[in-house]
Amino acid sequence: MNPDFLAWIILFLPLVAAGLITLYFLPQRKVSAGLSTGAVIIGFVLSVIFVSWAGWQPAIRESAATWLAVGPLHVAFGLRFDPLSLLMILVVTGVASAIHVYSWGYMHEDPGFSRFFACLSLFTFSMLGIVLANNFIELFIFWELVGVSSYLLISFWHERPSAADAGKKAFLANRLGDFGFLLGILIVWSSLGSLNFGVLQDRLSAHAGALGSLATIAGLLIFCGAMGKSAQFPLHVWLPDAMEGPTPVSALIHAATMVAAGVYMLCRVSFLLDASALEVIGWVGGFTALLSAVIAVQQDDIKRILAYSTLSQLGYMMMAVGLGGDSQAMFHLSTHAFFKALLFLGSGSVILALHHEQNIWKMGGLRRQMPVTFWTFLAATFALSGVPPFSGFYSKDSIFAQATARHSYGLLVLGLAVAVLTAFYMFRLVFVVFLGSSRSPACDHAQESPPVVLWPLRLLAVFSIIGGYIGIEQVYEKQFGAAGAGHPLWQQLLAPFREAPIGAVLGILAAVLGFAGAYKLYSNVAKDPLPDKLGALSRAMANRFYFDELYQATVIRLHDALASIADWIDRWIIDGFCVGLARGGTDLTGRALRLLQTGNLQTYAFLFALGAALVLYLVLGK
Repeated sequence: MNPDFLAWIILFLPLVAAGLITLYFLPQRKVSAGLSTGAVIIGFVLSVIFVSWAGWQPAIRESAATWLAVGPLHVAFGLRFDPLSLLMILVVTGVASAIHVYSWGYMHEDPGFSRFFACLSLFTFSMLGIVLANNFIELFIFWELVGVSSYLLISFWHERPSAADAGKKAFLANRLGDFGFLLGILIVWSSLGSLNFGVLQDRLSAHAGALGSLATIAGLLIFCGAMGKSAQFPLHVWLPDAMEGPTPVSALIHAATMVAAGVYMLCRVSFLLDASALEVIGWVGGFTALLSAVIAVQQDDIKRILAYSTLSQLGYMMMAVGLGGDSQAMFHLSTHAFFKALLFLGSGSVILALHHEQNIWKMGGLRRQMPVTFWTFLAATFALSGVPPFSGFYSKDSIFAQATARHSYGLLVLGLAVAVLTAFYMFRLVFVVFLGSSRSPACDHAQESPPVVLWPLRLLAVFSIIGGYIGIEQVYEKQFGAAGAGHPLWQQLLAPFREAPIGAVLGILAAVLGFAGAYKLYSNVAKDPLPDKLGALSRAMANRFYFDELYQATVIRLHDALASIADWIDRWIIDGFCVGLARGGTDLTGRALRLLQTGNLQTYAFLFALGAALVLYLVLGK
């Protein structure tokens, strides 16, 4: 058997599971969950086998067949195998496997249990398609499938108005970004005559100015797609509301799928991005990271804190892309997948124990009742805050090192400020939820989650600890042309201090400052002290700087006004006058002609005679 056939099986297994559940097994809950979970776990095992066979060599291979041929446009449905895609299929299937197992315990009492797993399988299939696609059209199709899947999962509890609205908000915000993305794809095709990534890269390598004056515009339009999927400013508003979906959905969206797709896509097509486009991407990412971190400081919903944390970390990744650090961006994306999935699943464990309470100020003292959840959550917090030797320290340090190497000190300072805020709001969360005294009766009677929930937490905690020094960065460096030689474990542990000591030390100081601030303000307190200290600024942060209200007052109102004008024109000008004139004229003509059709033989004879007489008069009268 051709080894490439394994990749096709890995891709289509989740789709087969989704189809079987939807068509045949919706009433059978255990069978549905088993099909969905089994498909992604088998996919992960096959991914390990396939990657072991393919190796991590930078050589690129493709497996493709012609799908569409229209004139000069030839589109293949194909898979691209290189270190970037191979490592990502391991991350996607691995993290998705843990989330599927967790979901079996978390969702077991939900009436939509089978439908949930069908949607999860469709989501996994869509993300794998993005990872393995070898051309823009195929990528765009899977890109839209991810959008549909996210809509189905975010609005999974559609009987709740807030969930239904959140799903629509995510769908529409992504369509705005995708419109620009599609325009960028069209510019690339019209300028370079191909949509295959390998062909495009070869043509630009041979003729760097092939895109001409459209290079920056094409790059920024493609970035629009990433702004939507990865929720970058100003399209960031949908992601926090996506928390209306079940917690496993939040973990899947925020860890290895959807929001990661934008960063992955930019790294995949980084050869299309010129210096001007990269500068814009870097600063948009940096601003998004800072804005989201500031907002997270005053959120009280445990999942919304983590949602804004994701926004902030995505900003880091975009900043790395803008700095020309594709390997650094993908390195942070991979480690983030481990510890952010762990944080969301840990928050789900807490929410389950407290009967779906999500306000952190109604929690407290859970460390005693939920020790496994606490320690795994703490490990993920250390990783996110950039504490060595946890994985986030190494991937963040690589971004700081890239900023230093590029002499982009403005983005470096911005990134360090975000690191301080990240440690601050995450340890605020830990102190309020797990330490101190109980703030509600539910906390006093909380119990640890069942094993089916806890084992995925333990597994993800391991990778949250070791993910920074097991060779992930070296794989991506091979992809992007850097020296990716492996080193012994002890050298990997100390690599940041040897290769970029300033960034490493500053990153640790940022984490220490954030922890110290959180300890001073939130150690064993009954309520949040910041609103009294910050006043209006605290209210603005809690209300997300009123972006939703601003969009409602400007963009939405303008849209509604334009829609009302279009409706009036359609109703009165097009339908009322133009169509009405034709309709009315036809109706009157028909009514007049109908008078000539009486069905009376004498009338017809009279009209015949009258007509004959008229003809004779006209002929003889001359």
